[in-house]
Order: sequence, then C-alpha cells, then structure tokens
Amino acid sequence: MKNTRISLAVTVTAILALSACNSGSSSDSTAKAGAQSPLPATSSSAPVTPAPESTAPTSAAPTTGAPTSAAPTSAKPSTSKPATSKPATKPPTSKPPTTKAKPPAAQAGLDERCLTGRAICIDKRTDRLTWVIDGKAQYSTDVRFGSAETPTREGAFSINFKSRDHVSTLYHTPMPFAMFFSGGQAVHYSADFAAHGYNGASHGCVNVRDKGLVQRLFNETRVGDKVIVYRSAK
Repeated sequence: MKNTRISLAVTVTAILALSACNSGSSSDSTAKAGAQSPLPATSSSAPVTPAPESTAPTSAAPTTGAPTSAAPTSAKPSTSKPATSKPATKPPTSKPPTTKAKPPAAQAGLDERCLTGRAICIDKRTDRLTWVIDGKAQYSTDVRFGSAETPTREGAFSINFKSRDHVSTLYHTPMPFAMFFSGGQAVHYSADFAAHGYNGASHGCVNVRDKGLVQRLFNETRVGDKVIVYRSAK
C-alpha cells in the first residue's frame, strides 16, 4: 500500500514537470507542433463550394457593326378629333355712301380752281384774297377792285411779272410789291386803300391795304403761280 502511494506520487510529479515545459509562448508551441506533425492543418470554417456555371447563352449583341433598330411601338394613334370652330357669319351690312371731305379752302367757299397747286384766290363778292397751297388756305386779307369804268377782269390767270418797287407808267402812282397777272393789272399794296378804305377804287388792279401781309405774299409767290379772280355764289 505504501509503495503504491509512492509510485502515484512519482507519476504525478512527472506529469507536472512535463506540463511546465509546454507552458511557453503559444506561437512557438504551435510552430513546433506544426513542424512535428505530419498531418495537414485543417480549417474550422466550412468549405466554400463554387457556384455552378450558368449554361444560359449570353444576351450580348453580335459585333457585326450593323445598326440595331428598336422594335416599333404598338401604341395606337390618338382617336380624339380636334375641335373645329365654325367661322362666325356676320350679317351683310350696307355701307353708307362715303362723302369725300372737302379741304378747308373748299369749306371756305373758294373756287374749285384754287384747290390744286399754288393759287392767289380772289373773291369779288366778299372782297377777300386768300393764298392757297394744295387746297389749304394759308392766310387771307381784304382787297379792293377797279371801278365800273376800269373793272378788274375775272378768270384764271397766272403771275407773269413781279416788281417790288413798281410805279405805274400810266397813272404815275406807286405800286409796291406788284404781282402782275393780266396786262397792266396786278395785286399790290395801296396807300390810298389803307387811308380811305372802300371810298375809292383802283384802275383795275387788286389793292391790298395790309402792307406787311402783301409783302409776305410777294416773297412767297413765284412767277407761274395761279391767280383766280371770280365772284362766289351767295
């Protein structure tokens, strides 16, 4: 019995000594174990099985260089009809007759021959002279005419001669700003008309008593401008 206990103690002591030699670094022990063990190291993870290769044909288009066209769509065209609007029908309207507007000169009762071009329009009924250009009256003034023995002639004339400081060779009277239109008859300024008004008369000329206005008329008129002497209707 005593011998048995001694042998057990010796065995335990031997085991403890062997365990103390194997308590070094784990890397050294592992390396030694790997070197001494002829068995291959096995991994604890489950083996990975590769996925089976797909046998389905690839959908890549052949590289032939030919253009690919998309399949035509089967969408149906719209069947909705565009809204149509009927043109509004207007009842026929009767237009009133158009009356041509008369120029200011015609409205003033001037002779029709004065409504075109440039014209000195002289009315023996109203004793007025009006300067008209293209049917538009520019201005007007009072005038005086010849006596019954030497009347002022009526009709359509034109300026044929102009003399700023003219003196009559028959009566030796001054005729400033004279614009001759029929022989010796002219439109001109008259100092006698300015002084005595209609108490006197000319020898056939058309007297003007507004010196400033007849001077303006003299400056604006040209040889060839019309001179219309008439008597308007009442």
